[in-house]
Amino acid sequence: MKIDKEIFSEMVNFYGDVFHIPPLAAKIYAYLIFDFERKGVCFDKFVDVFSASKSSVSSNLNLLLNLNIINDFNKIDERKRFFVMNENFMKIRFEEIIEKMERELSILHNLKDFRNTSDESALRKFEIYTRLFNKNITNIKETLPQL
Repeated sequence: MKIDKEIFSEMVNFYGDVFHIPPLAAKIYAYLIFDFERKGVCFDKFVDVFSASKSSVSSNLNLLLNLNIINDFNKIDERKRFFVMNENFMKIRFEEIIEKMERELSILHNLKDFRNTSDESALRKFEIYTRLFNKNITNIKETLPQL
């Protein structure tokens, strides 16, 4: 598998921050992104590539599996498990983003009702904020089926 070290490093930092995962888990995920043919990477390869202990690799793979970020499979002619990116993860991730935005919108509407203000400036900012949320929610919902 061919990997660009600069892009790999950038991805490790980014996904570690975005997914709130430990560095080794971010490295594993970034490494799997370079598996463009989706052949899968076996456990031993991760141990070799990252010079990490088997227990560290195992616990980080399990974390990524539990978060639905990666999937595993077995080939018919081999006992080894192979790991790949979860093709549906981006869709899952954006569905969670929509859910969080809708939840925040609901909270904001409840807060607005509770405050019951006639302050035009505050009401205008609230309307702009809710329009922005609604526009982004609609945009993501319309784009998701294309993924």
